[in-house]
Amino acid sequence: MEETAPTDPKIMIQRNKTVIHSLETQDHSKCVDIFQRSDSTFGFEEFRRDIEDTSGWFPTGRYSNIVFSSAEAALEKAKDLVPWISKKETISHP
Repeated sequence: MEETAPTDPKIMIQRNKTVIHSLETQDHSKCVDIFQRSDSTFGFEEFRRDIEDTSGWFPTGRYSNIVFSSAEAALEKAKDLVPWISKKETISHP
């Protein structure tokens, strides 16, 4: 069987990236993913979805090309640019 490329925009934008932290609104309509690229840099993107629409998540922020040296720096910038993220949000490391 031939493998097809993913059609979910969230999966497509995250290709070659590993999501290390994800934030979501209480109504589950928006999220921000903090990710690490294969070159060890970090970034983030904001997504939205309509609960009644089964198409999945759609990027809305256009932030994924901004490069950061750490996940924490990416989160701090996300807090500045995405109004619904709590200023108290942190990334916990194991």
